[in-house]
Amino acid sequence: MLSVAVVGSGPSGVYTAQALLQQSLVPDVRVHVLDRLPTPYGLVRYGVAPDHEKIKSLQNSLRAVLEDERVTFVGNVGVGGADGVSPARLAELYHAVVYCVGASADRALAVPGEGLPGSYSATRFVSWYSAHPDIGTDPFARDALTARSAVVIGVGNVAVDVARILARGAAELRRTDVPRAALHALEESRVREVHIVGRRGPSQARFTTKELRELGALPGARVVVDPTELALDPAYAAPDGLPGALPLPAVVRRNLEVLRGWSVGGGTGAAGDMPGGAPGSADAVRRIRLRFFLRPVELLERGGRVAGVRFARTAPDGAGGVRDTGRYEDVEAQLVLRAVGYRGVELPGLPFDPVRGTVPHAAGRVLRGGVPSPGEYVAGWIKRGPTGVIGSNRSCAKETVASLLADAAALTRRTAADDPLAVLREWGLRPVEWAGWLSIERAEAELGRSLGRGPVKIPDWAGLLAAARDENG
Repeated sequence: MLSVAVVGSGPSGVYTAQALLQQSLVPDVRVHVLDRLPTPYGLVRYGVAPDHEKIKSLQNSLRAVLEDERVTFVGNVGVGGADGVSPARLAELYHAVVYCVGASADRALAVPGEGLPGSYSATRFVSWYSAHPDIGTDPFARDALTARSAVVIGVGNVAVDVARILARGAAELRRTDVPRAALHALEESRVREVHIVGRRGPSQARFTTKELRELGALPGARVVVDPTELALDPAYAAPDGLPGALPLPAVVRRNLEVLRGWSVGGGTGAAGDMPGGAPGSADAVRRIRLRFFLRPVELLERGGRVAGVRFARTAPDGAGGVRDTGRYEDVEAQLVLRAVGYRGVELPGLPFDPVRGTVPHAAGRVLRGGVPSPGEYVAGWIKRGPTGVIGSNRSCAKETVASLLADAAALTRRTAADDPLAVLREWGLRPVEWAGWLSIERAEAELGRSLGRGPVKIPDWAGLLAAARDENG
């Protein structure tokens, strides 16, 4: 029998487990899927926006893998941290360990004023409205949502997600699993203007057309695009592609079509001309401004808090990048959310490339000193960096599993524990197994019923662990 630990129960981890189950080279495989959290599904549970039910339904296919009799979910077991299990000790329990720990750190802007109150990472905001227990009932968002104007720096899907949540009415989120405190704070939000800002042009934005169009479908929100900023992008003037260049990708053409429609129909008006009621009223209209060719150079301060962002105006440099024009623009904002990408975090006990933010590997085999380390593998973002969509993790996992299976004959000659969970308990850990997760699900369903809603997430560690221990429901 081949005994494998997969560290991480998000898509990359579950797809790795699935690839191990579906292969036929080693018919007898046992897989333990470990997670630091007592809940499975990783970013599908804690990163996908609550109003994206279709994407969140991916949990159903991940669930089918985790419920396979050859798979054991082992939650509430950290690896590499001060209170967890070191990679060296974990290697004592299994023939092989595959690390699928993602890229959990956000990239900084590295500009003056970034640490001011009112300046946050989009990751923290997403974790708050997704009820990640590390954020819990952190009151920062209640304070942040007193802002009138917000700036979201970045033009990827995460930036669009947080802007959409800021602009969406709280009543529409009642049917989702948003936790109580977050829903209440969003109900009282005073944010009425949201700027989504990128340093390059619309043809280089990373959002998908579906996400972009959702902004225009928000009730009570108006999308505004400045046609002069669009016109700076050479691809905007030549939607079929520049002469002598490759045709534009289909997603870029579709995005430009959507933006062109908004620039014609929306206008650019000043912040003061917005229709609707007072900032806290239900009939107030929120405005979403999509801005391009602006590079943040400083967060401005007033009264010890963020008061705005100073941007340098950029322009295409003819080589696919941008250059500064020497002109600047200040945008008022009491809330700034940076959404400029993720980085992998070093896991103590594993080698790490600080430049790439990944674990050095060869086809998924962890490299120590340039040499494959027997029984250690990586998959997902910690392997390839924060690129691709959820589905990209399938091929990534299959490559790693192919390497593992090629090594299987040597791996099974290693010693593995007969009952790794028993050993983990001897080491002082308290694993939450699948029955504990089902108990959490029941508790969240009951919480939702008590509030007249569907299931509502439990947002804190104490509540999750208490629910998990109540396995008899």
